[in-house]
Amino acid sequence: MSKTRDDRTVPDVSLDLTGSMLIAMPGMNDIRFAQSLVYLCDHSSQGAMGLILNKPAVDMTFADLLEQLDIDVEKPVSDVQVYFGGPVETGRGFVLHSTEYQSDLRTLTVEKGIALTPTLDVLEDIGAGRGPNRAMMMLGYAGWGPGQLENEIARNGWLTCDSGFDLVFDVPAERKWATALDHLGVNPALLSGAAGTA
Repeated sequence: MSKTRDDRTVPDVSLDLTGSMLIAMPGMNDIRFAQSLVYLCDHSSQGAMGLILNKPAVDMTFADLLEQLDIDVEKPVSDVQVYFGGPVETGRGFVLHSTEYQSDLRTLTVEKGIALTPTLDVLEDIGAGRGPNRAMMMLGYAGWGPGQLENEIARNGWLTCDSGFDLVFDVPAERKWATALDHLGVNPALLSGAAGTA
């Protein structure tokens, strides 16, 4: 943390949490983020962008999504789950996936083993059986303006931890939040309910 001239504490915006997890504290006032685990795909002094990993979409399967987009399916896609990625631009889709796949249009490698593709071609490739080995379909994202996320962390709205391929892709959605806390050695029952908003 840094200090202003009148000794008010302000957040340190030089910290780069790209590739880290945000673990919502129990007192999170925004119900959209209650007990959420957010994977930060980008974090800089300009703001942050992340995807909620543990809130499966209600009444939407990946096959339904491909059908709505008129994408032909040549191989079964039942292993791709659809998630509520966050409250911003919920009609926009992102595929979080393993890095052996790279889109011809645009793929962002977030960290070793994990990448993000926001373009339609990844969905077409998955439908054709040419997609990534591991993938999660996210609808919408979580976004923060400059300094906003740092303020929320400073107000105990979030804990942070390292991510890792297994936590992103292998742990079932209903266990991700508790598993992330366990990685920190934190018992959820002992956490304070006093937290900020997202």
